[in-house]
Amino acid sequence: MRNEKITPLYERLSRDDELQGESNSISHQKQMLEEFARRNGLPNPIHFTDDGVSGTRFDRPGFLAMMEEVEAGRVEAIVIKDMSRLGRDYLKVGQVMEILRQRGVRLIAINDGVDSLKGDDDFTPFRNIMNEFYARDTSRKIRSVFKSKGISGKHLTGTVIYGYLWDEKREHWLVDEEAAEVVRRIFSLTMEGYGPYQISKLLSEAKVEIPAVHLAHFDEGVNRTKPVKDPYGWGSSTIVNILKKREYLGHTINFKTRKHFKDKKSHYVDESEWTIFENTHEAIIDQETFDNVQRIRANVRRYPDGWGEAHPLTGLMYCADCGGKMYVHRVNNGKRDPQFTCSQYTKVPCGTLCGTQHRIRAEAVLTLITDMLRAIAEYSKNDRAEFIRTVQETQAAQQTADISKKRKRLAAAQKRAGELEKLICKIYEDNALGKLPDTRYEALDAQYAKEQDALNAEIAELEKAVTGYEQSRKSAEKFIALIDKYENFDTLTNTMLNEFVEKILVHERARKGSQDTTQEVEIYFNFVGRYIPPALQPVPLTPEEQEELRKKEERKDRLHQNYLRRKANGKQKEWEERYNARRKAKMEAAKAAIRAEDMEKGIFSTVSQLPRQEPRKATVSASAAV
Repeated sequence: MRNEKITPLYERLSRDDELQGESNSISHQKQMLEEFARRNGLPNPIHFTDDGVSGTRFDRPGFLAMMEEVEAGRVEAIVIKDMSRLGRDYLKVGQVMEILRQRGVRLIAINDGVDSLKGDDDFTPFRNIMNEFYARDTSRKIRSVFKSKGISGKHLTGTVIYGYLWDEKREHWLVDEEAAEVVRRIFSLTMEGYGPYQISKLLSEAKVEIPAVHLAHFDEGVNRTKPVKDPYGWGSSTIVNILKKREYLGHTINFKTRKHFKDKKSHYVDESEWTIFENTHEAIIDQETFDNVQRIRANVRRYPDGWGEAHPLTGLMYCADCGGKMYVHRVNNGKRDPQFTCSQYTKVPCGTLCGTQHRIRAEAVLTLITDMLRAIAEYSKNDRAEFIRTVQETQAAQQTADISKKRKRLAAAQKRAGELEKLICKIYEDNALGKLPDTRYEALDAQYAKEQDALNAEIAELEKAVTGYEQSRKSAEKFIALIDKYENFDTLTNTMLNEFVEKILVHERARKGSQDTTQEVEIYFNFVGRYIPPALQPVPLTPEEQEELRKKEERKDRLHQNYLRRKANGKQKEWEERYNARRKAKMEAAKAAIRAEDMEKGIFSTVSQLPRQEPRKATVSASAAV
């Protein structure tokens, strides 16, 4: 009877193996395996080859094809030059050998003297470990070369990012002005309040080529040979990636990814492990713009509201009491009157995370910011020296108070860290001398170790803050330069808001339910924090003004007591029913007018206005019906 089974002759060669000469070449392996199969009378020898593939990978085409034959039961024996040809991962090689044993497939490694027909070779597992160690050692040497190059400040990648091109020697990046202008436009649109999706749509409509297509014109980029469905099809993820890249500041950033010698895949590492070399090439984006964009992106705007746009203050407003973000809402009374409320207040159960809404009209906040910037600009023009002095004093006072707390906490944390080190040494000695049981020692050691790790992280953060204190004092000059950048503040644009304002803290109104009341709003500017020009500083009230204020408050108290009495005897409810009946008609008319205006602009349409269609009858084939 003819033997239908085959004898796979498996050859593999990696780039590292090529360096060892002709003895490892594919042609040499084929010749050796063919001669062995002929000499030993192995049936139907067939070659399975993987050329230029690492032994740490097991998704090799030739190897997978051979294992399919094994699974199908068509293999009698597998012949390889040595065990390293099968792979350089001792765990997976062991799994493959077990599969072959269960399938009754004979494995022969000529140079290693392995033949499963003759029984197990006790040295084979150790040989597989040494094969993996070779791959690990080679990977370590390659990483060492890359690390040496990366530490010197040279680019580790052979590709350039969108906005730059290589010089003739492919050593330095040069600004590609056409692409750089697009990058600047992307950052500028973000400063104006546009989101990544909106920016990608604008670029697509303007027929701007996507980075892959643009770089391909210069024979650059990783996708230069791939067909492109839409050369102008910008995606929001592309915009987000561009906005994140510090390389646009003129820096070289190395070691952002890491590969493992087994899977050969790049994995992103934490930013703390990056190596940054500053000012290695010409910058496209300045530091202030980049920092502002990162802050804006950290407070990602929500979807546009029913009026077709997101409010300019979204992402800047915070509750002064709970620290939660404040979201914009439109009261449903037929008026375009956006108001911000605390997001924590409305979380179920309502009022537990934050006691009140802290509601405030958006227009009032914008007016306050405009008045503040106008007063600052006027003050800076009238008395420049005094303006600079007050800005620096304000910043120094805020930072000094904050840094003083940090220094005290740093000293306390360092002292406690020293105490913990002594305690750990003490319990170790007590345990070694038999004074402290093992179980008690393990519990205390774990407790101290956990506290020590938390303290070390806190100390590192505090030291970083204290070290950067002196550097941040220079930021007052940046704020002054920003004031000088604009001639007037009559129109407050989104870009100006994002350049000037860091955050806005809103306190609750002094008296809820009253139209005539005060509400504190803290505006924190970029670079200097909370700064109030002298013209807007609170002025002490005169005795007459204090008396007038006292009378107002007394009148409000009386009116509120009258309201409570009307509410108790039902008179208030009767009045509200009559008032609401008249008010509802006016509100519906106003809402209808607004809705009609929005529908003309194409923002939305009601279901009743969609074209009516007759229901379509489905047809069922006879075979399906049966």
